[in-house]
Amino acid sequence: MVVVQHSNFLGSLLESAVASHCSLFGRAVHAQILKTHHTPLPSFLCNHLVNMYSKLDHLTSAQHVLSLTNTRTVVTWTSLISGCVRNARFVSALHHFSNMRRECIHPNDFTFPCIFKALSSLQMPVTGKQVHALALKGGMIYDVFVGCSAFDMYSKTGLLIDARKMFDEMPDRNLATWNAYISNALLDGKSLDAISAFKELLCLNGEPNSITFCAFLNACSDMSNLELGRQLHAFVIRGGYREDVSVSNGLVDFYGKCGDIISAEMVFSRIGWKNVVSWCSMLAALVKNHEEERACIVFMRAREEGVEPTDFMISSVISACAELGGLELGRTVHALSVKACVEENIFVGSTLVDMYGKCGSIENAEQVFGEMPMRNLVTWNALIGGYAHQGDVDMALHLFEEMTLGNCGITPSYVTLVSILSACSRAGAVERGMQIFESMRVNYGIEPGSEHYACVVDLLGRSGFVERAYELIKRMPIHPTISVWGALLGACRMHGKTKLGKIAAEKLFELDPDDSGNHVILSNMLASVGRWEDATLIRKEMKEIGIKKNVGYSWIAVKNRVHVFQAKDNFHEKNSEIQATLDKLKEEMKKAGYVPDTNLSLFDLEEEEKASEIWYHSEKIALAFGLIALPLRVTIRITKNLRICTDCHSAIKFISRIVDREIIVRDNNRFHRFKDGWCSCKDYW
Repeated sequence: MVVVQHSNFLGSLLESAVASHCSLFGRAVHAQILKTHHTPLPSFLCNHLVNMYSKLDHLTSAQHVLSLTNTRTVVTWTSLISGCVRNARFVSALHHFSNMRRECIHPNDFTFPCIFKALSSLQMPVTGKQVHALALKGGMIYDVFVGCSAFDMYSKTGLLIDARKMFDEMPDRNLATWNAYISNALLDGKSLDAISAFKELLCLNGEPNSITFCAFLNACSDMSNLELGRQLHAFVIRGGYREDVSVSNGLVDFYGKCGDIISAEMVFSRIGWKNVVSWCSMLAALVKNHEEERACIVFMRAREEGVEPTDFMISSVISACAELGGLELGRTVHALSVKACVEENIFVGSTLVDMYGKCGSIENAEQVFGEMPMRNLVTWNALIGGYAHQGDVDMALHLFEEMTLGNCGITPSYVTLVSILSACSRAGAVERGMQIFESMRVNYGIEPGSEHYACVVDLLGRSGFVERAYELIKRMPIHPTISVWGALLGACRMHGKTKLGKIAAEKLFELDPDDSGNHVILSNMLASVGRWEDATLIRKEMKEIGIKKNVGYSWIAVKNRVHVFQAKDNFHEKNSEIQATLDKLKEEMKKAGYVPDTNLSLFDLEEEEKASEIWYHSEKIALAFGLIALPLRVTIRITKNLRICTDCHSAIKFISRIVDREIIVRDNNRFHRFKDGWCSCKDYW
């Protein structure tokens, strides 16, 4: 009796080793078993040992114990198979299942679910049918867990007719079965089927759980059905499920995906005990809805509450930094990712490459890219996109060729080709860009979309082939989009093609009547050739239909504070120093040969008045402040919500040489890196 109690105690200790994931403790218990028991060991202790070693992924030790076990039962084999499946060693699981069958041991209701899971993971439906036949022959298929796992296997291996037949023939369906049906319908893109199954479950007086609710919310978000999701929210409140943190997290995620950020924040604020998924869901919702600043604030709140950052949290906040151009905050988060040991995660690494590229620090993007142990298509696209933003077509093409033709052999995606064509456009590489565009279908099997056409129209237009770009638009097999006509309008503005510009602008007025930018470009274009009456008429029309011109802002971050400026801004605390710096720069630039570009002045003024008007644009004021506030030799980084104007572009080239500073301006189209009187865009902008 004492021996049995001692053996039971040792068995419970082995279970504790599994629960605590401590193989060292498990080995110590094994040593104690060998010390206190004669061989052969009792079969139930062997079962415990096999279970412990296999679940802790020490398969060699598990197999060794198995080989020394005289009486191997279905429990012994199932412990080994279960451990293999738990550690994603699916081939080993099938191998051990075959060995068990060779010993004429029949699988039980625990063995079959493990094998079905291994087969679904390995995508082996034919073998799955054979195991199904074995379960049917042994009368096990009518067990609810075995039947559910067989149904799940058929669903995940694409045998949907067999899956439906399996589901219909099941005499009993538990909640796990319904959840499997709903989840697999979602994976197959059949959101309506998932919703119908949920309603059927309720009609049968079934009791849904958090998995069911979250699956239903995913179906609603897939269809962007905000109203149906709100009805479920009401059902959750009425049924008393809102205290379940998983359901609340699902609601935050659903509202975020459907664009209702107010409801997402309301649900988030009412979660009593927020877990890491709660914070991740809220972060993702804010980033998806272009609330990047608030996403950064939420991330800081999570850190203040002691939440350890995960790879998903890090990726989300880095994406927010990328959209904000927040290089310093991005670097801080990068440091946190290193501290949390997630910087080598492929998703974190890819977002870091993207962030550094979008923030104009291409050297850091290259460094992160080079240090990544693994790269996927998103990683390559991120660095190619970074080069495209910089207008570095040579490096973008070099990386593209390395990705497609080198040892990697990665097939480019739709997004990859948009980035490459964009790089060609910004660098004026007409021949290479047209070659890539015309070979898309043949070489990569990708049908050109509106973004590709917009890039090619931009490529031709920037290089002076405006009429050729217009002819391409007329031959497009798809309807030209806003981006396509916008590219043509920008080219017409650049090259003074007012007749074509008016055609492009009228198309844009039809497609996007509320966008003030198109009206302003056309007005400025007409003003540049002296057609003041027509320019005034367009602005009058804007006023009559209630379209307001977007206000231009430029901002610069200094010592963790963002300083925002508008044109003619004189409200800053250092305004007197800013004005003095601007006056000094104006004199030095005049001596260096700078002539103000007054062609696109908004008013019919005298030349001297025009020059004064353009001198106080927001980017020049931000630059003057940067010269005052930042130490010598430190790169000045300015962000602007609109495109930089031709005069500011010319002026900053002069200033970069005069003050011997690198100046990076990120406008709403691209990066401009000014150094020694040159810009990285080479004036192709």
